[in-house]
Amino acid sequence: MILADTGFFVALVVRSDAHHRAAVAAAEKYGAEGFLTTWPVLTETTHLIQRTSGPDLVRAFVESIHDGAASIFDISVSHLERVAALMRKYRDLPMDLADASLVICAEERDDGRILSTDARDFGAYRFKRRKPFRNLLAK
Repeated sequence: MILADTGFFVALVVRSDAHHRAAVAAAEKYGAEGFLTTWPVLTETTHLIQRTSGPDLVRAFVESIHDGAASIFDISVSHLERVAALMRKYRDLPMDLADASLVICAEERDDGRILSTDARDFGAYRFKRRKPFRNLLAK
């Protein structure tokens, strides 16, 4: 499974997004492998879709996740110490909860392949302290 960030999901469903075509192409190319995301990413995604496109598109997005468009990695209370450590380390960017949750997911799975429109941050982040992410959307 490939990690999916907020920007990828927003670009995928909001046709007016600057990254829409790239996100659709990436979904077609990598979709058979499946996408993995986190609750913080889904929360951020629905907020941004609501702001730009309204409740109908939010509902359609949520229904697509329910129908299997992505699996959800569960961030738990036991991860919060690592979340805080990552936020301290990347405070100059700064790192938000959604990004920290994806770093933790990459660490748990030992796989840093991601679809993100946030090339700057995911170019700087490292999982397992030194492994770089491989942003498949940036290719």
